[in-house]
Amino acid sequence: MPVSVDYVTRETGSNLWRNRLMTVAAVLTVAVSLALVGAALLLKQGAAKAELDWQRGNEVVVWMQPNAASNEIKAVGTQLKTLPYVVQPCAYWNHARDFAEAQRYDGSIISEAQIKPAQVPTSWRCTPTQPQDAQLVIKRFSGQPGVRNVSAPLQYLHTEQRVINILQIVFLSVALVLLVSAAVLILNTIRMAIFARRREVSVMKLVGATNWFIRVPFMSEGLVQGLLGSGLAAVIVYALHLVLNHLGNPRTNPGGLFTQMRLTGWEMFGTDAVVVLVGIAIGTLGSGMAIRRFLDV
Repeated sequence: MPVSVDYVTRETGSNLWRNRLMTVAAVLTVAVSLALVGAALLLKQGAAKAELDWQRGNEVVVWMQPNAASNEIKAVGTQLKTLPYVVQPCAYWNHARDFAEAQRYDGSIISEAQIKPAQVPTSWRCTPTQPQDAQLVIKRFSGQPGVRNVSAPLQYLHTEQRVINILQIVFLSVALVLLVSAAVLILNTIRMAIFARRREVSVMKLVGATNWFIRVPFMSEGLVQGLLGSGLAAVIVYALHLVLNHLGNPRTNPGGLFTQMRLTGWEMFGTDAVVVLVGIAIGTLGSGMAIRRFLDV
């Protein structure tokens, strides 16, 4: 018995309307479950984005002697360019720039000591690829000719790395748990809808309908439910994205956590695409799996 597009469309629409209460329940289940999954994915991406910002702000500074020769300064710069665990390029700060930075932090000490720009060390400032790589830079340049010392906020970097790892694990675990929960809830909702129509399935089998002739309209029905529910979830996740971006406005909250977690439009689109695709897959496959037990009469 062939399955036509017209038959599938007609049966799908008829079944959705006839069982509209169950349809609404399935759509809302999909929407709520996948909205939570999408929110967890947003937070995980935001944590990864904040990690990059934190790493950029954690510089390792190679302080040169105030009277270091130009060839010693160039030697350090050349070596830094070859290091795979340093984000390129590294910035060189001359006497004037480091002097201005020292004045910005505490100009009174500079004035009282009558320190001149030429007396202030120059420096190479680099960002390690990973926070723990700061220690490698310190070991590499400590005691090198022309180098006064190498500094890095090691304790802060270690604490930061632990926090980042915990956030990543928590958000990923929450997303996976919610995804499994969503799949179970959606599957049970669809199974209840099909259970209410088990006699209809039995009659179709008795008059000679093939398994796929019976299965396809149900799978199409699940696809529509999954699409509607995941579409609603995508709207909710996008609204959450707008709220987080408003809280993380660089003009009103520069340097804040939500500012560091801001996602671009394309990243948001990718998250919503995942939510919609998961909803469609769960709706379609869930319906196909749920009807299997009623195909043997």
